[in-house]
This record gives sequence, C-alpha cells and structure tokens, in this order.
Amino acid sequence: MHTLKRTVLVTGASSGIGRKIAEMLLIEGHKVIGSSRDCQQFKTSHSRFFSIEMDLGNLKLLPQQIMELEKNHPEINTVIFAAGYGQFGSLEEFSYEQIETLMTVNFTSNVFLTRALLPKLKRKSAVNLIYIGSEAALEGTRKGTIYCASKFALRGFTQALRDECAKSHIKVGLINPGMVKTEFFKSLKFEPGKERWQHLLPKDIALAVIYLLNSSHYSVIDELNLNPLQKVVEFKKNNKSKDYLII
Repeated sequence: MHTLKRTVLVTGASSGIGRKIAEMLLIEGHKVIGSSRDCQQFKTSHSRFFSIEMDLGNLKLLPQQIMELEKNHPEINTVIFAAGYGQFGSLEEFSYEQIETLMTVNFTSNVFLTRALLPKLKRKSAVNLIYIGSEAALEGTRKGTIYCASKFALRGFTQALRDECAKSHIKVGLINPGMVKTEFFKSLKFEPGKERWQHLLPKDIALAVIYLLNSSHYSVIDELNLNPLQKVVEFKKNNKSKDYLII
C-alpha cells in the first residue's frame, strides 16, 4: 500500500460524490484543492483544503482559470474528475444549447483540463488521473442519448489517454458507478430505490478512489464498475405514489 501523500485536485467538490471524495482524501492525509462554480457551497477550516472557483461549463473562461490554478498550486500530482450532471429525455426534447452544455460539462471540460495539466504532470514521478464516469458509458438507454454519449466519450477518452501515457508515470483510471443517492436526482423524474442495497452512496465511490490511489506503483487499475446489490429505479409520479422497476 502507498503511503505517498499527494496534492489532489478534485473537480465538483462542492457536493455529492466530489465532496465525499475530497473529505475522505483529507482523512487519508492528502492535500486537497476542491474546484466548484461556487466555493461558498463547501467551506472548511481544514489546513490541507483549498477551494478554487472553476466553471467547467464555460470553456472560454477555463484556460485562464487553469493558468491561475497551476500558478497557485504547481505541486498538484493527482486529479479526480468528479464534476458532472444529468439531463434525460428523448433527443428531440433537447435544445441545441442543452446538448452543448451537457457535453461540455461531462466531457469536453475534462479534456481541456487534462490537456492543460498533462505536460507538467508527465515530469512528475507518480501521478493518478481518475475520472468518474457512469454505468451509462457501458450501454445506451432510452431517454439517455446525450447523457450516455457524454459518458461513452469520456470512457473512450480515458482508454486512449491511458495508452498515450503508458511510457510515463501517469496512471489513468475510470470509475463507472451505477445510481448513487445524491442531489443528482433532485430535478429528475426517477431516482434509485430507497433501501440501502438499492443504491450506492458517495462514500462507496470515494472508497473506490482511495483503492485506486493506494494500488501498487507497478500495477494499473484501468476501470472499475460499481453497482448496488439490487438495481431499483423509482419513477416519480407524484408525492404519494411511485412506480418501480427492478433491473
């Protein structure tokens, strides 16, 4: 097991999976730089936590924000790409702007950030790039055309990047969770089942991140797929009744 203490950039650190990953990395003794659109959403007095504002939905601002990040935190040697959001519906229900935004946040911004950080990361001795994907990257589903496309794209990107970085000290990993009980589903028409065995928790994903970081320096864990013991989707009809689908 590694005892290496890292400086980790976590995107989407203000809530959900990203926040739990940041919290557990601090417990593990790492230094954490948490990025979010609004730093006020995640405040802590922890001496090893630093917050930065970064809008992954605005590609025009992103290069300048990344330059400031590298200037203020040149010691970054690990990045957890946890930012993302979900929007579902048949293709014709999406506006062109909605398609662009979903693909930008879930895919293109990750590519931009990786591209900007990669040259300096390649000069370091031990680097992990861990991307939080989705089970939607494994199989296309109805009402998920754009969301699945964004996650399929991210999965293909990590596979190719892993091969490109094979001669460096960079390890590229992808975690594909099933449904995780977070605010992700607040505005959606469905959610995971309420029983503990019917959904994942953000801590489950954070533990997977720690597992990847603590793996042997001489091995690479390419991809992890996580699911609850029982896949249950609840479709919201009203506040009193719900339909259920057990997968």
